[in-house]
Amino acid sequence: MSDLYLRFVNTPIGKTAAQTLGLPAPVPLQRLKRTDQPFIEGQVLLGAAPGGRAIASLGRILGASPARLFHATGRDSLADSAGAGNACRPLDLANTELTTTFNALVFDGTGIRTPEQLRALYDLFHPTLRTLERNGRVLLVGLDPGQCRKAPQAAAQHALEGFTRSVGKEIGRKGATANLIRMAPGADAWLDSSMRFLLSPRAAYVDGQVVVIGKGADTPATNPVAPLSGKVALVTGASRGIGEAIARTLARDGATVIGLDIPAARDDLERVTGDLDGHSLTCDITDAQAPKLIAEFAEQHFGGLDFVIHNAGITRDKTLANMPEHFWDMTLAVNLVAEERIDEELLGRDLLRDNGRIVCISSISGIAGNFGQTNYATAKAGVIGYVRGMARHLKRGITINAIAPGFIETQMTAAMPVTLREAGRRMNSLSQGGQPVDVAEAIAWYCHPASSGINGNVVRVCGQSLIGR
Repeated sequence: MSDLYLRFVNTPIGKTAAQTLGLPAPVPLQRLKRTDQPFIEGQVLLGAAPGGRAIASLGRILGASPARLFHATGRDSLADSAGAGNACRPLDLANTELTTTFNALVFDGTGIRTPEQLRALYDLFHPTLRTLERNGRVLLVGLDPGQCRKAPQAAAQHALEGFTRSVGKEIGRKGATANLIRMAPGADAWLDSSMRFLLSPRAAYVDGQVVVIGKGADTPATNPVAPLSGKVALVTGASRGIGEAIARTLARDGATVIGLDIPAARDDLERVTGDLDGHSLTCDITDAQAPKLIAEFAEQHFGGLDFVIHNAGITRDKTLANMPEHFWDMTLAVNLVAEERIDEELLGRDLLRDNGRIVCISSISGIAGNFGQTNYATAKAGVIGYVRGMARHLKRGITINAIAPGFIETQMTAAMPVTLREAGRRMNSLSQGGQPVDVAEAIAWYCHPASSGINGNVVRVCGQSLIGR
């Protein structure tokens, strides 16, 4: 459904009205236009606190882009920024008449050991944040506070999260985003795919998020335009909406897609998979025989799977006191229990190949709860627990992660009462709803061969919703 307000406030009359009345004026988000589009263009400024462990890797990764690179100088707290490499030109931040504008500001905070050293954040971002372009990116890299041996270091590293989320709220009016990568010691070799994603138009609706990266498998050489070539993906609930967008995005990146949905959706499912030269499979995933049917289909046609995307889901909303028993049972069965049973069957038969990916769809309702959705919130919170628990046990380089969408423009949200729909759209840092492709792009990032260091993460695709954390 079209967001008429977004279109209106980006007209001359609408801009004037929004300014006069103090209304939000969301900026249209720039999404991927072509598959060979560079992950970042324009100008990028890098900075590093003392002892930064990732600055050389950041410079190397950004050096592969056509962007014009600068590193911060002029402040003692940012002296290590020069470690970004010779491809970066020095930029004196002591110059109070800074006129250079940036498409991205990137900060290495991995060396911060005490709260006093957080001053480097102010020294880098105070003079430059106002120069960030529309649809710009702020990206910080830090350490996992849980792995810090001393409390002052843990405090300082956790402080990066609060900074990131607050900056995201300040720059959201520009359509810009801020995110934080927490890097395990020695995991800088696995930064590449996440940096490329979070700095790119693919992450247009990912804001205020924390991504934890550990050591992963060696990354094979891939086709940059079709990195999923030769892979096979199962996408449940693929006949429309977010599921259709996931199927189309994975196929765009080279994967062969098996689309799965209920028999009643057969026509729509075959339309989608037909467009993609994929395969369709119809069944009710809550049926006791469904996991076996899925496993046998995958084994017979492809000998196994590389990606399992658990997108199928339903809502059956009622306040708990008025909720029929079958509303509770059905919602838990589709949104949580079926995922566990399918994975158990596939893993038990060794049908998920080495370095495979399992991706589950949670929801911000599972993080914050929602009125009239005790069943749905319970299931989606269970998905988060399942992902984090399974991540500790998977072998052979297989990873599991989750996406938690916020307000996404789908047929379901189009059917909401207008007041609730408008509130859902505006209650985030970007003041607009997301698109199904925003969820799909995040899943494609998880599935990328270079994303093997991402495991057990739950990333919201919500424009940094004001609901939840």
